[in-house]
Amino acid sequence: MTDSSGNDRKTSRLTTPRYVVPALDKGLEILEMLSDTAVSMSQADIARAVGRNVSEIFRTLSALEARGYIRRTQAGQYRLTLKLFELSRTHSPYEELLRVAQPVMHELSETLGETCHLTTMRDGEIVVLAQSEAPRAVRLSVEIGSRHSPLRTTSGRILLAAMDEDTRMAFLHGYTEFASLAATEKAVFLARVETISKRGFEIADGERFVGGLDVGVLVGTPRSVIKAALIVATLKGAQNGPDPERLCAAVMKAALRITQIAGISQVDNP
Repeated sequence: MTDSSGNDRKTSRLTTPRYVVPALDKGLEILEMLSDTAVSMSQADIARAVGRNVSEIFRTLSALEARGYIRRTQAGQYRLTLKLFELSRTHSPYEELLRVAQPVMHELSETLGETCHLTTMRDGEIVVLAQSEAPRAVRLSVEIGSRHSPLRTTSGRILLAAMDEDTRMAFLHGYTEFASLAATEKAVFLARVETISKRGFEIADGERFVGGLDVGVLVGTPRSVIKAALIVATLKGAQNGPDPERLCAAVMKAALRITQIAGISQVDNP
């Protein structure tokens, strides 16, 4: 993004707003940047990091400090307080995710004529958060609240792929099912997860049972605190089965909508 002076400026707005509020933009840029860096910074360092002049952010810093979002250290540098954390705890992040996701999932099921479900990882297991069933008599279904292996599910591989390598390996080394695999099986599994990480989706054809097809993508980003997996589960049928590429494109579009509306992504404007 470029401002009126020609300076490049990193932003985290999801779409170009209809109405620009410069003072609000400055405040949000500073809060997001301090959150990303997680260190104390001087006024000059903050100005450089957000692509603004020191004079531009002086009043913004004063306002954020007065409202308790940032504080000055003894060295005169600025850092975040816990106020944003306290505000975030006033409601469950998964409640908001479900509120946003359910209408999008319903539309996806209606459009594709297929069942879709939303999952996350809790206590080392995949948990089904929500489901929207296909509008037809014969359909696949999964129980909301049920728990599944992260190694044996499309959701699990997607969520593992969203972890950084160190976190992923620490998780897997402490997971009994992974430890029990032969060395070659471990290598194949890790290569598959790495492929998902690079391409951004997973397609499992006939893995759980003959004729089954799962297509899934990540909801959120690898950097998001809240992450989920959106999966379409279907049966291929004897003839004219569903097109995996069409399913994948639709699921990716739906997952991006959920991510953006829920505010769990960082997408820079071109």
